[in-house]
Amino acid sequence: MRHFVQGIAILALLTLQVSLYGQKQPNVVFIISDDAGYADFGFQGSKEMKTPRLDKLAEQGMKFKQAYVTAAVCGPSRAGILTGKYQQRFGFEENNVPGYMVKSCLDDDDMGLPLDQVTVGDYMKKLGYRTAIFGKWHMGNADCFHPLKRGFDEFYGFRGGARSYNDYDEKNINYRKEDYLERGFGNFKEAGKYLTDALADETISFIEKNKNKPFFVILSFNAVHTPMEPDPKDLKEFPNLSGKRKDLAAMTLSMDRACGRVFDKITQLGLDENTIIIYTNDNGGPSDANASNNDPLSGTKANFLEGGIRVPFLMRWKGVVPAKSEYNKAISTFDLLPTFFIAGGGSKDSLKQIDGVDIMPFVLGKNNAAPHHELYWKSECEGAFREGDWKLLRFPDRPAELYNLANDVSETKNLADKEPERVKEMYKKLFAWELTLERPLWQLQRKYEGDAMKRMDAYRK
Repeated sequence: MRHFVQGIAILALLTLQVSLYGQKQPNVVFIISDDAGYADFGFQGSKEMKTPRLDKLAEQGMKFKQAYVTAAVCGPSRAGILTGKYQQRFGFEENNVPGYMVKSCLDDDDMGLPLDQVTVGDYMKKLGYRTAIFGKWHMGNADCFHPLKRGFDEFYGFRGGARSYNDYDEKNINYRKEDYLERGFGNFKEAGKYLTDALADETISFIEKNKNKPFFVILSFNAVHTPMEPDPKDLKEFPNLSGKRKDLAAMTLSMDRACGRVFDKITQLGLDENTIIIYTNDNGGPSDANASNNDPLSGTKANFLEGGIRVPFLMRWKGVVPAKSEYNKAISTFDLLPTFFIAGGGSKDSLKQIDGVDIMPFVLGKNNAAPHHELYWKSECEGAFREGDWKLLRFPDRPAELYNLANDVSETKNLADKEPERVKEMYKKLFAWELTLERPLWQLQRKYEGDAMKRMDAYRK
C-alpha cells in the first residue's frame, strides 16, 4: 500500500511538472512591422489596404486602442521593446544607430544596445525557451551586439535598419555586413526570394523544429519601410491606386499574407491554444516617405504627436484572451517583456529595473486600474508626457502644447493657454523624469532634428 501511495505521489508530481513546464509555458510569436501607418489595416478601418489575415487575427483576439511605442523611430523603439524599459535610461535616445558622434568618442560600430542590458531573449532563455529573431535587428553593427550574443539562439536577417527586399550581390552594393542577410553569425547568404516571404519561411521552419518545446520568436519585418519595392504580383491587386500608395498597399498585402502562413502553421501543428501571438508596429508611419496614413492621428514617424507613437496592436491567446474584444487603456510596448516572461512562468521579482508591467491582469479584467498613469517620451530638446488623458508636448522651437486625448485624439485643440498651471506642473514632472536618465550615448545631427519638426508641421490635422 505504501509503495502504491508513493507511486501515486510521484505520478502527481510528474503531472504537475508537465503542467508547469509544458502546457503552462505558452509559445510566443511576436510580429513587428516597420513604419506602417496607423490606419493602413482593415482592422483599423482602411478601405484601401487588404489585410485579411491580420483582420482575422483581430477578430480572434483583442485589439488595443491606445498602444504606444517608447520612441517615434525604429532603433530606440526596438531597444525599449527588447529591454522592457525606457531606452533613455541607458543612453539609447531617440536616435538610430549609427547616430552622430564625434569620432574621438564613439565610432559607428561602437554604437548599439549597451552590453550590460538584459534582453527579452535573455529572460526567455532562462525559462527554457528556444529563442529566435528573424529580420531587422538595428541594435548595432559590431559583432558584440549580434543577436546571438544578446539572448537569441537563432537569427536570419540583417543587422542594419533598412535594406532591399531583393537579393544583393557585388554588382549593386558596396559590401557592408549590416546590409547583407546573415544566417546565424557571420554566414552572409541572400534569400533567393522576396524578403518578406523569406522571413516568414524562417519563422515557420523554426516553429516546426521546436513544436514540442516552448519557443519564443520575433518575426521582425522590414516591411513596409523604404525602399518601396513591392512584389510585382501584388501590385495587380490595387488597380485604383498609384505611386507610393500603390506600392505600400502591395507591400502590406505581402506582409499580411506572410503573417497568415505563420498563423496557418501554428494551427496545423495544433499549437493554437498554447501560443500567444502579438502583432504591432515599431512607430508611426512616415507619410512623406512611404505614403502611409496615420488617420485620425496627427503627426508621423519621428515626432511625438500621436501619429508618431501610437500604433496598431493585436493579441491572440485562444482560450485566454476573449475573441472580438478591445482594450481601451494605455499600454506601451515595453510591457511586452514582463508580459511574456510572466506568462512563461517567470517571477515578477526576477525582473530587474524595468518600466514595463505584465498587462495580462489588466486585459483579462483582474485589475481594472490603468497599467500606466504616466508615460514619457524624449528626444534631445523635444519631449512628451502623458498623465491620464492629458498630454504635454515640449518643443525646441515653440511653446509647449497641451491636449486632452479623451476628446481630442487628433490633437487639434491646444489647451495650454486655458490650463497654464497644468502645463507648469506637467512640465516639471517631465523634467524630473529626465533627471533620472543617462546622457545620450550618441546624438542626432541637427539637420535631422529640424527635418523632424518640418515633417510634424506638414502632417498635423
